[in-house]
Amino acid sequence: MPNSKSVAVDSNVMRWALCLGAAALVLVACGKKDPPSPPAVAVSTVTVAPQAATVFTDYVAQTEAVNTVEIRPRVGGVLEKQLPIEGERVKVGALLFVIDQQPYIAALAQAKAALAQSEAALVQSQRDLARAKSLSEIDAVSQQELDAAVAKNDANSASVDAGRAAVRTSTLNLGYTTITSPIDGAMGRAQLRLGGLVTANSTVLTTLYKTDRMYVNFSISEQRLLSLQRQLGRAPNQNSPTPPPFRIFLADGSEYPQRPRLDFIDPAVDQRTGTLAIRLDVDNPGHLLHAGQFARVQVAAAQLADAIVLPQRAIQELQGKYYVWIVDAQGKAQQRDVQMGARIGNGWQVQQGLKAGDVVVVDGVQRLKPGAAVNATLLANAPRGG
Repeated sequence: MPNSKSVAVDSNVMRWALCLGAAALVLVACGKKDPPSPPAVAVSTVTVAPQAATVFTDYVAQTEAVNTVEIRPRVGGVLEKQLPIEGERVKVGALLFVIDQQPYIAALAQAKAALAQSEAALVQSQRDLARAKSLSEIDAVSQQELDAAVAKNDANSASVDAGRAAVRTSTLNLGYTTITSPIDGAMGRAQLRLGGLVTANSTVLTTLYKTDRMYVNFSISEQRLLSLQRQLGRAPNQNSPTPPPFRIFLADGSEYPQRPRLDFIDPAVDQRTGTLAIRLDVDNPGHLLHAGQFARVQVAAAQLADAIVLPQRAIQELQGKYYVWIVDAQGKAQQRDVQMGARIGNGWQVQQGLKAGDVVVVDGVQRLKPGAAVNATLLANAPRGG
């Protein structure tokens, strides 16, 4: 049997061990602390406030000069002079080109000489006819001789008329060797250099563009036209007192400052594309617009009385569904599903999912999680309706 004193010692050791273990657990428990809360995420927000807005539809457009004239010579010859510099603005009647005049000066002199011969022959035939008539009254000449004098005089008279016509033609041709501007406009690139041979009514020397006003052409769908008709209560036309507003944007995204006017709507639908041609007329005082350049036309599509418009960067997309982050009453971030509408300016219309007074996060959404505390700052430049 074990010694009773030995058993008593072992039990004391066990009690001391248990006490030490309990003390260690108490010390560990006393030293344990809760993890610190994550710092609030700094975000920029906007407060939802419905507002009046205009929905615009964009169309690709191309500019056109209100008048474009191809300069072609009416006579042929060697190009001798070019007066304006390419790209220079010219006035009506300004001298543009000169074709070698010497052959036409010679042709005019020849026509005048031929006319002088015909006039001299006519004078002589008139004298002969007068003499023949006097002699015929006393039966001194035959009827045949009288008829011959009359015919010769008529022929000489016709020759004079033909000679005068030839002189007029030669004068015109000589005048056509100097080519002047038929319009006020800008001169395009010269298509023929000095010394080149031009062909009458065929060679294009240059093109003049009248650009004080410009046309802006684009096409609108048949469906969109019907929408405009319902919006205005009648078919739109250039005489409408309240035409739909238009805005022109250039290739760099800037808006053209001059306000365009509705000028023309094609009365027939293009059967190949199902669209109608629309033409706007806009002033071009600074000649910022050039013929043939591309632009973007915004056409007012609808007027919204109470539209919720948010910056586009506030809208998040996941697998074809859209959502936004909102700040709830406790200052926590929460996700909210939304349905989107039209793009309006630099904003995006929210059709469903938000109401007036909701606080929506715009910047800083990448660091958010549901229930995260936020430090919200109101965004200064919130988008407005168009």
